[in-house]
Amino acid sequence: MSRSLNIVLAGFGGQGVLFAGKLIAYAGLLEDREVSWLPSYGPEMRGGTANCSVCLSDDPIGSPLVLAPNALIAMNQPSLDKFADAVAEGGVVVADSTLIADIPDIPGAKMCAIPATAMAEEAGFKKLANIIMAGKLYAETRFCAEDTLWKAMEKCVPASKAAMLEMNKKALTLGMEA
Repeated sequence: MSRSLNIVLAGFGGQGVLFAGKLIAYAGLLEDREVSWLPSYGPEMRGGTANCSVCLSDDPIGSPLVLAPNALIAMNQPSLDKFADAVAEGGVVVADSTLIADIPDIPGAKMCAIPATAMAEEAGFKKLANIIMAGKLYAETRFCAEDTLWKAMEKCVPASKAAMLEMNKKALTLGMEA
């Protein structure tokens, strides 16, 4: 498990990148780690590119801004285009190949392209491509203990949407196995 992870999650507004970031941040909190979660609000919520930065560390976090992520979740082409060049040497990129036609080689980074949106639709989880992507990032980085990830999911899905918990867990598993 990497002990320090600086993650950018990016996509169109409405794709759930803020929720996926919250899930990762909550897992860090449950493990008593230093955590920051910085969402990007604004016109992005109406269909532009939205993003959030998550830092997980055993040491104090100097800034919540992630300028050189060692992990990137890109849910669409504009997001990948915007953040790909910033990925740090040795980083991991998880890209949704359903919505990204041009997946580049990023020197020094591991590219993991999975058709998350298509997988979500096939499984009947229309709005859970974000969770499939978070599952794939987990499989690549092991940013927390596995039981912590399941507990974080239980905490992040609000009681008003309790019926969604099992679908979210199945989507997470799909991503972990992708």
